[in-house]
Amino acid sequence: MSADLTWLLIKDNNSFLVKRNGVELSKEAGNLLNKNSYKFSGLANKKTIDIQAAARGVVLSTKKTSVPAFKPSKAIRKVTLTTGARKSAATIASLARAGYRPDLRKAALARLSAVLASQKPVKVASKKAAKGIRATKH
Repeated sequence: MSADLTWLLIKDNNSFLVKRNGVELSKEAGNLLNKNSYKFSGLANKKTIDIQAAARGVVLSTKKTSVPAFKPSKAIRKVTLTTGARKSAATIASLARAGYRPDLRKAALARLSAVLASQKPVKVASKKAAKGIRATKH
């Protein structure tokens, strides 16, 4: 089935569609911005890029195009990137630029940045010592 026909069938109703406050979002795998649009759809497109958090690093998933449609579990290729933020960004940018999905390069890098930012530990702000006359009155 063509990607265009698939999108026409699933764009208004599918199990991943979330409609709230007049905004349509989608939570399927392979949708980098979670927008309900043909460009970002992980279901309709033959080639998708998905970036998710892992225990250590980031999991990069891509969909293979050479696998038959009746073997969907073999169509996903997952790679864990643990080399750091800059090398992970370079890997994702080179994958997108190499002709896989160059239109999704900025979205993939934005998703990587958001996932890596969420994995950083939260800094605890130290309490400042009280100064002045009121600090000494007790």
